[in-house]
Amino acid sequence: MTHRPEGIPAPALADGDLTRELQHLHRTRHDAFLTGSEDAFETHTARMLELEQEYLRRFPDAASPDPLRTRAGRRRAAGV
Repeated sequence: MTHRPEGIPAPALADGDLTRELQHLHRTRHDAFLTGSEDAFETHTARMLELEQEYLRRFPDAASPDPLRTRAGRRRAAGV
């Protein structure tokens, strides 16, 4: 088995694996921030950004804001 300290490259992950890995990183973010070394936090940040960018590339609509959470959307809903 190949050791990959930085993880499998995001483009090589299946959709389910990408989602699971991203969820795990979001759950562990607070601990990495508070108790991790500077290197561990930098590695965590780099991996999180890699996975988030890949997720947005694959699922651009999934990360779109709710129209009612934007000023333009609220104005349209209000008829302005």
